[in-house]
Amino acid sequence: MATVTVNGKEVEIGASERLNCIQAASKVGVEIPAYCWHPALSVVASCRMCLVEVGDKKPDGTVAMQPKLVPGCQTPAKDGTVIISDSQKVKDARKATLEYLLLNHPLDCPTCDQAGECYLQDYSFNYGRGYSRLNEPKNIKPDKTYIGDQITLFTDRCIMCTRCVRFTREVSGSAELQVVSRGSHEEIDIFPGHPVNNPLAGNVVDLCPVGALCSKDFLYQQRVWWLKSQSSVCPGCSTGCSITVDQNEERVYRLHPRTNEKAQGHFMCDEGRFGWKYTHSDQRLTSPEARTNGHVTSSDFDSVLASVRTALKKAAQGKGKVAAVLSPWMTVEEAYLLAGFLKSLSGEVTLAMGPVRIEGKDDQFPKDVKGNVVEPVKFTIRAEKAPNRSGVEAVLSHFAGDVMPFEELLRLSSTGKFSAVYLVGGDPEGWISEIQAEAFSKIETVIVQDILSSPVLKHATHVLPSGTFVEREGVFVNHKGLAQMIRRSVRGPDGTRPDGRLLWELAERSGLIQTDTLRSEIAAAIPALAVIGNAELKVNGVLLDEAAVAV
Repeated sequence: MATVTVNGKEVEIGASERLNCIQAASKVGVEIPAYCWHPALSVVASCRMCLVEVGDKKPDGTVAMQPKLVPGCQTPAKDGTVIISDSQKVKDARKATLEYLLLNHPLDCPTCDQAGECYLQDYSFNYGRGYSRLNEPKNIKPDKTYIGDQITLFTDRCIMCTRCVRFTREVSGSAELQVVSRGSHEEIDIFPGHPVNNPLAGNVVDLCPVGALCSKDFLYQQRVWWLKSQSSVCPGCSTGCSITVDQNEERVYRLHPRTNEKAQGHFMCDEGRFGWKYTHSDQRLTSPEARTNGHVTSSDFDSVLASVRTALKKAAQGKGKVAAVLSPWMTVEEAYLLAGFLKSLSGEVTLAMGPVRIEGKDDQFPKDVKGNVVEPVKFTIRAEKAPNRSGVEAVLSHFAGDVMPFEELLRLSSTGKFSAVYLVGGDPEGWISEIQAEAFSKIETVIVQDILSSPVLKHATHVLPSGTFVEREGVFVNHKGLAQMIRRSVRGPDGTRPDGRLLWELAERSGLIQTDTLRSEIAAAIPALAVIGNAELKVNGVLLDEAAVAV
């Protein structure tokens, strides 16, 4: 263990930790401001905002301080290091740095998307002067007309921290961004003919500490202080990136990554970042239906659920006549509720895993100019486009003993084996084809729980409009067995219900759904999922036992 002193407070650092002064100070709640430094990028120490006094504590207890201020991002914290970040010398240096950065910075905070979450605003208030001594005209640089499909660059706001440049070189490996010119003419630009359109491009917006790089998707849509945020998990692939969902008045406006070293680290891909639009699609299913001979006989949720329950109980009287498809887009809790309810009707119920969409192969970053992956891999976009295959498989293994593939259930359905099937969708890109849907054409009862229309709806006797990932709460388990919570951010459209509530009521459980209590029940019933009862689940997630995770 190493002992570091920060502003008179001692902090212990583990032997395996390699921390700089900024990180050491944060352990005792001391903020050392910085623009250019980021824990996932190389250190350049260019902004000079993190200047601190540093010294060494000798064995006899005396302290030898270095005569000059040093950048905290570039200075390692080792045993005996003494850091002073609140001296007048440090305060004066911060004021001077901020004054320099603001010399040519435009005063357009009222129209800037970054206002409200801008480092320049925050640091100016906390560490800067309340006035400017500049009496000369500002050096105004024209904005770039185009640097990428999803990104816009306001050149005059840039403080040249170069975070974006380092990201495209060190993480995506695409290196589209560069620094051009020198001195007061220095600015960020793309290499001619190479816009920032790599699969991770949106991360440069998150990395930008000011309002220079903005998302075209979010530009001028909302003021950030109006947004309500909720922690969740991206459902775009089995990487399971930890994210924050920002919404206002029950409408999602953006997703952005939430740092989680257990999951993806600091970033997320553009496919997940911008792939939430289906949650507000005008194609959403918004009316529950019970049908007889193709005609709607009821569109009241309570009546439709009662009809579903009656149909399933009737079919369960025959041996092995009920089947269900559990979607890899369901949460662990939803899969448990449905499987448990059906098994309570008949021990002969057939349970199968829904189709798991695979697109190409895993896409890893960074890459070199030839497209070859460069080690160490810093980010992976998984080919498996399902957020909870592992979690649903654990539930299926508990109730069915093995995991029946979707194709096998299609084969059995086409032979007329079942009287009733319960089909859960949820994949916004579609989960069943016209040909596959024909396997259910002659089945007496076909119950479809889904968010969007699909070919199987023409054979459905019951339709249950369900919720997207921003309208539900529960657990997703990613490719390596990390269980994380998705949380409800917005209400679904009128006529829909969150899947958990829908299935809770179908199973005739008393009261309102209590997911905490349900998780405790699952943890006690399914050894493979025992850890989801831990409190740590609600923070950064918990890892399942390796033996419990399907390969």
